[in-house]
Amino acid sequence: MSTVSGPVPVTGAAGDATGTVDAPAPGGSGGAGGEAAAGTAGGAVPAASVASVARAADARRTAADAGRPAGAVRAWLRLLGSELGMIFRRPRNLAVLAVLAAVPVLLGLALRLFTGVDGGGGAGGGELAILGRVTGNALFLAFAALSVLVQFMLPVAVSVVAGDSVAGEAGAGTLRYLLVAPAGRARLLTVKYAGAVVFCLAAVSTAVLSALLTGLALFPVGPVTLLSGATVSFTDGLLRMGLVVLYVAAGMAALAAVSLAISTLTEVAIGAIAATVVLVVAAQVLRAIPQLAALQPYLLTHWWTGFDGVLRDPVAFGDMGRGLLVFAAYIAVAGSVAWARFTGRDVT
Repeated sequence: MSTVSGPVPVTGAAGDATGTVDAPAPGGSGGAGGEAAAGTAGGAVPAASVASVARAADARRTAADAGRPAGAVRAWLRLLGSELGMIFRRPRNLAVLAVLAAVPVLLGLALRLFTGVDGGGGAGGGELAILGRVTGNALFLAFAALSVLVQFMLPVAVSVVAGDSVAGEAGAGTLRYLLVAPAGRARLLTVKYAGAVVFCLAAVSTAVLSALLTGLALFPVGPVTLLSGATVSFTDGLLRMGLVVLYVAAGMAALAAVSLAISTLTEVAIGAIAATVVLVVAAQVLRAIPQLAALQPYLLTHWWTGFDGVLRDPVAFGDMGRGLLVFAAYIAVAGSVAWARFTGRDVT
């Protein structure tokens, strides 16, 4: 039997596993589902073996998708679990979560030491009004922390994960082995995005939990006076905080879709991350120019702080609903770009 020592083309049944596999197959893979990499350890891979692995992968994928829908769901969940394990075991991502948890602590200490607890409040609305209410109620530290983090640090954290999701795999050479495994390109892309969305929710929740614990330790606890002047119970305030977490996570999920689309266009992870951050900074600059006010409703960053509608009675669901529609539009457009690029990408 002849052997090959160079790249071996591998073609899937539906065209979704087209690419090449290096003959000396590594013992493992750094990506989700990398344990299914084709090849034999310690030597050249017979060409027939590579073809057999590809055909077997196509057969298993076809059986799972067409014959056993429940099995396909379980396979997707297993792949997602592997992806989440990779995301939350990576020291870089854990360090990012630690920084997000530290910012509310520093903000709370600064307000406690330099403002004092006087039960004061800020008039009007917006970020300054939220900051002015922190010393009067512990719950407002969570709102204030999010209003600060959503400007830059949360977008950077999301960009690090979503921008690396595809480009990092391609740059490390593990993406081609993922495509040989019975995953399918569309399924793999949805897993990558779902993993990024889970990280978005984890990042926002980490910041809020840290802010709540810090606020309870440093500031008074009791009924919450909203920006509109109405007073609600602390429990009601916690429920409103839950709505804020979901809203901000949805905004970050929209950014994750944009970053994922950029990630499919390159094999350099740092390039995808940097491009996403540059887009965020550019949008923030455009948002700050009064002459471009007509453009602001179309900017993703313009709606990230729209959660202050929760701090009014009744809740301003109209403004938040428009923000969610903008998030959905960005997800749809960016997701379409990512799918079109990834499913037709030649992985070498």
